[in-house]
Amino acid sequence: MRAELRYLHSPDADPLKDFRPKGPFGILVTAIIGPHADKGQEAFNFMLCTPEWFVSDRLPMTNSIAVGRHVVFLREFDYPALEAFVRDYCVSCEGDTWHEVASKVARFGHWEFEDYRPFKPT
Repeated sequence: MRAELRYLHSPDADPLKDFRPKGPFGILVTAIIGPHADKGQEAFNFMLCTPEWFVSDRLPMTNSIAVGRHVVFLREFDYPALEAFVRDYCVSCEGDTWHEVASKVARFGHWEFEDYRPFKPT
C-alpha cells in the first residue's frame, strides 16, 4: 500500500493555484492524502514558507528559538513544483497498512490523526 495526493488546499491562499505572493511569505497548506487506488482521505498540514519569512520578525519567537517541524521551505511559490514534490513524497511512502503509510507521510505534514487514541469508556 502507498499514499496518493488527492489535492492541496490553503485557508490562507484560496485557491492555492492562484496564489501570487509579493516577497517573503508563510501560509498553512493542507494536503489531502489517501491510500493509492482506494477510498478514504485524511489531512496533513504544513507551513509553506520562504526561508526569509521563517527568520523574519513576522514569525513570533520565544527566546530567539523557533521549531521547524512540519515546515516546507521554498525560495519562491511554484504551485506545479509544490504539487509534484508532495505527489512524489506520497509515492515514496509505502507500508502494509494505512496507519504505517500515514505515519510516514506525517514526517512532512501534521497528520490529523497523529497521537489519536480511541476512546475507551471506564
